[in-house]
Amino acid sequence: MPGDGHPAGAARVGWGGLNGVTRPPVKVPDVTSPRRGPGRTIDDMDTEARPITERRDSPVPSSSLPPSIAALSRRGFLGGAALAGGGLLAAGIAACVPAAGAPTWTFGPQPSPASGQAQPAASAPTASLFAPTSSHDHASTAPSGSGAPSGHDAAALAVVKRFLDGEYGKVQGAGNQPFEPRLDGGVKVFDFTVDKIKHQIDAVQPAVDALGFNGTWPGPRVEVTEGDTVRAIFKNNLDESTGIHFHGQRLPNKMDGVPHITQDPILPGDSFTYEFVAKSTGSHMYHSHHNATDQVGRGLLGAFIVKPKDAAVRYEALYGVTQDIVWISNDTLGGFTINGRGFPATAPIVAKLGDKIVIRFMNEGIMNHPWHLHGMPMHVVARDGWPLGPAAFYCDTLGVNPGERWDVVIDCDEPGAWAFHCHILPHAEGQDGMYGMVTALVVKDAAAAAIETSSGVTPLVAAASAAGSTAYTCRIPGAG
Repeated sequence: MPGDGHPAGAARVGWGGLNGVTRPPVKVPDVTSPRRGPGRTIDDMDTEARPITERRDSPVPSSSLPPSIAALSRRGFLGGAALAGGGLLAAGIAACVPAAGAPTWTFGPQPSPASGQAQPAASAPTASLFAPTSSHDHASTAPSGSGAPSGHDAAALAVVKRFLDGEYGKVQGAGNQPFEPRLDGGVKVFDFTVDKIKHQIDAVQPAVDALGFNGTWPGPRVEVTEGDTVRAIFKNNLDESTGIHFHGQRLPNKMDGVPHITQDPILPGDSFTYEFVAKSTGSHMYHSHHNATDQVGRGLLGAFIVKPKDAAVRYEALYGVTQDIVWISNDTLGGFTINGRGFPATAPIVAKLGDKIVIRFMNEGIMNHPWHLHGMPMHVVARDGWPLGPAAFYCDTLGVNPGERWDVVIDCDEPGAWAFHCHILPHAEGQDGMYGMVTALVVKDAAAAAIETSSGVTPLVAAASAAGSTAYTCRIPGAG
């Protein structure tokens, strides 16, 4: 504001209205430079950038601040945490623990009971996540310390054995299944229902109260060709309103699926039809855009893939791809999931030695997930549906932000069972072993195929055994 030291049009922030609370202006001395004149109120503080050489050595006295703010000042925090023989460490730990009585959200399995008996690791966090509550109501807790080695080993072995034994094939209701449209003249018609469902994250934990398209989480995998006219009809079977957005598509504004802006919400019992020409090729998504933090977090999400009209630029032709895999991550209801499942119920990717596969990473969650593949690199060829062309690159760890889609091509040239997981480690392993965002890329050579046929073991065990695994769980009598 002219006259108060601010350039005209400078950005300003204040306390007024923050979290619905209005506070009177509080007079504080300038905290950026002694050269900027008299003190101003917090309401008048600006957000302009400062040179890194400008000193910031005039901290605000806590006595000048409201009690709720003074309690959070650096000096007040350190002073209160100065405990003999390790005050800073204790303060750091305390800062990560929610206040007593506050709602908690623990992503990983809880520690084994004090008795020391190993419990199967859970891919879902706690019973509190099994209820359809808003994801805004949870606060993360810090990972617990490691347990005794024997207890950890026993629990970790129990969970890995479930994975090796093929739990992924024993859980009913898999989502992400191909969706064949019906034809109405030249229009491809997709009929969806929006449903309450019971969904299993793994074979051990109770089913969660989730949401799904056509009864599954993720919803059906929709594939069309560039230039197709798409008609998607959504019947709302929920007891709340919703709206659907085709994320990444270029379409008419009235088909954008943002309730109260481009359409009214789809009320319980009602239907809404979205119709548009598929223009944006590549990997995209469809999901709720109404009460979305809750509804997408509970399963209203799916893959929408538009293949290029020119077959010569499709992945099969460009890279010789033999498998096209959709990988949707989420991190709200049920903890950390890949295509609606948590380890050990995540499905491994099984390929033959020499195959080339494409994986379409899609992040429908609220956190970044850096996916790390052991054993071989990923060739990153597209972002958000757009080919990278000469900017394509190789990596073994690829961070995927919320809303992003990345396509990678993998040359399966190393036989074995290779771990494939989120490298934010608390998303993948806890005190009782692995859980959540973990799976494997299984590359089978002739030896692995022979072991699988003769022994009847899963491709995972066969590939690991053929590659020389010394793990007890992968020793096959007579193999090797």
